[in-house]
Amino acid sequence: MTDITLKVQATTSTDIIKLEANKALVKGSYEFKNVDEAKNAPLAKELFYLPFVKTVYISSNFIALKRFPIVEWKDVQEEVAQQVLLYLQSGREILLGEAGKPANEVVTIYTETTPNPAVMKFVANKRLVPTIIEYKSAEEAEKAPLAKLLFDNYSFVEEVFFDNNYISVTKSESADWEEVTGKLREFIRQYLSEGRTLIDSEEVRKHQEAAQAKLLSMVTTDSVSQQIVAILDEYVRPAVASDGGNIQFISYCAETHHVAVLLQGACSGCPSSVQTLKKGIEVILKDKLGNPSINVEAI
Repeated sequence: MTDITLKVQATTSTDIIKLEANKALVKGSYEFKNVDEAKNAPLAKELFYLPFVKTVYISSNFIALKRFPIVEWKDVQEEVAQQVLLYLQSGREILLGEAGKPANEVVTIYTETTPNPAVMKFVANKRLVPTIIEYKSAEEAEKAPLAKLLFDNYSFVEEVFFDNNYISVTKSESADWEEVTGKLREFIRQYLSEGRTLIDSEEVRKHQEAAQAKLLSMVTTDSVSQQIVAILDEYVRPAVASDGGNIQFISYCAETHHVAVLLQGACSGCPSSVQTLKKGIEVILKDKLGNPSINVEAI
């Protein structure tokens, strides 16, 4: 691997750094917590001779290292990266035969606040679902094991919203995010790392079909409605998704110039989002459609 390069990447944990390669290193993911576990993983074994290395993760195109709190990564990361790079460039094996059972998938979760103070986003380093899925009770979540556990284990959880690579959780007023965010983040990370079922496949398929039916129901020969859908998709939905929510076009009335949209996820029940989005969407639609009479109702 003489043409290989490594880039040091910080992570959301100050204890862990990633050394990201420009090509694939191994198939699967492996985790080693000591020299004995790394007996068939020469690179990991070599890294454990560094007294500050606590855990070594080897996965696809990166190597992640967790440290003991006796050094700061900023003081040693460049030297460690150079050591790993020289090893990889030497062409020596990273794993020997059966390097042990593939580790639980290395999953990272970081949190993002949203405009809705009751909602927190938990963002994963992998895709979670192929379509938007929302649950508002444990009963609704019978076929979504992670969501059900969140409802059952944490009484303050009121809604669980899945989209692409994140989960938005809505809490009750009885909980303080400063006190519960860490617990939820670790619970979600551990669950995903164990490879457990997130949502039953039939349940996912049901929601995919419902989403497709919704899209088909929105298809119209009305050119203004089609333009509105296109404008929302291009200018509004990405920003809403970044805040942990979703927006759907509901209807347009040509006589009153009234546009109805549905807010989901973090946007649902947000004290500021309804007015903010309403005004924001109105401004965009008025401008893009050239119609100053457009008025928006955000449900």
